[in-house]
Amino acid sequence: MFGYRIKKQYRTKVRLSCMGCLTFVVLIITSICRCTCSSCSRPDTSTPHHLNTTSTHIVHLNDTLSNALSDQPELHAMDSIMRRYLKRWEINGAQLAISRHDSLLYARGFGFSDLSRQQPMEPSQIMRMASVSKLVTAVGIMKLRDMGKVRLTDKVFGPQGILNDTFYVNSIRDKRYFDITVEQLLRHKAGFTNYAGDPIFSTRYIMQQNHLTTPPDHRNLLRIVLRRHLGYTPGSMQRYCNIGYTLLSLIIEKRTGMSYEKFMQRYVLEPAGCFDFHIAGNYLKDRRPNETVYYMHSSSEPAQEFNNSGRLVERCYGENDITTALGAGAWTASAAELCRLVAAIDGDPTMPDVISPEAVRLMTQEMPDHQFSLGWNYTPNGRPWIRTGSLVGTSAIVLRYPDGECWVFITNTSTWKGHKFSKDTMALFEKLRKRFGSKLPKRNLFVK
Repeated sequence: MFGYRIKKQYRTKVRLSCMGCLTFVVLIITSICRCTCSSCSRPDTSTPHHLNTTSTHIVHLNDTLSNALSDQPELHAMDSIMRRYLKRWEINGAQLAISRHDSLLYARGFGFSDLSRQQPMEPSQIMRMASVSKLVTAVGIMKLRDMGKVRLTDKVFGPQGILNDTFYVNSIRDKRYFDITVEQLLRHKAGFTNYAGDPIFSTRYIMQQNHLTTPPDHRNLLRIVLRRHLGYTPGSMQRYCNIGYTLLSLIIEKRTGMSYEKFMQRYVLEPAGCFDFHIAGNYLKDRRPNETVYYMHSSSEPAQEFNNSGRLVERCYGENDITTALGAGAWTASAAELCRLVAAIDGDPTMPDVISPEAVRLMTQEMPDHQFSLGWNYTPNGRPWIRTGSLVGTSAIVLRYPDGECWVFITNTSTWKGHKFSKDTMALFEKLRKRFGSKLPKRNLFVK
């Protein structure tokens, strides 16, 4: 803080003939000092207005949360049930976060974040969220729609498409690529299939087939994919495929001139109060300071490293090029911050959303014939909106219920039954909601 001092030569030479003048000078100096002090202590007004709440301000959750905050005697029975559930599924560590009407009521870690060091899992730690990343990416696309930079009907490829580089256009052999729209990518209806392997998670085979010595970057990977024929006419059916959401990540980069990660952090995540979302690394050495260690289930065998090195690696650390997946499956976050993101895109008036009401409506409208929603798996009327994710070393599930509750669960261990884990977890949460819903503390850990 700057001070205001009258130089010594002026203190000795200046003589004021009027006490009123002296008083006037003192008042001016005092006012200047007060203004300076106020400017130093004034809150940062650059924070978007929707981060302010009626109580005080949004907190950086992962700097404030701990297991102790959710250690409530009336919930000890629920905590015990969760610990038994982890043991049954051979999960080393997990987080559960629960909000109601955009207020965080509960956030707790179970088991261990680092088994070898016996470090307990805390709610402030981050984990890979696998395909729950697609929900994040869909919000980014809808944000661009609100900004007037993307329409859902925009074509993706071709001279008039978003990704119109001749490098891509000249690679296309199947002219149906020129019919693919942004919305079709969001709904897994763009014609892509995994018949020749998932392009995002079959790097080693792509390298072998194309005689590559290093893993392809996004530009070369897309060129290789575009040489293939589509599995079906875009819009005629749906097939779940990761490449669509990696393409959406590249669309965000093309329309903004920013990296996908930086755009999402600056224009979606931070305005939503989520300050600890990051794109994951591939190896243990890439782990962030507050990131957990990942584990495979006991029957897992080592796998070939994705870069065709010939080395055998633990599957959760090197079998897949997770970083390259971008918005298809590469985000890391805590369950609590993921819960906070849902609060910013759910249309609940308790806390303003980061996308428009129309964008929320488009993302959450119920689709006929079990078609995919935008970013969400499914958003049925009168039942929970669902987003799941599963990848080597992690499983994640987001359930947003019609009564305003949101339950987010993330693990640091692969399960041995795959997608059955999500169904089992949903059934467990229904039981826990009925038994413990009224016992959850009435508070909001999102704010101080």
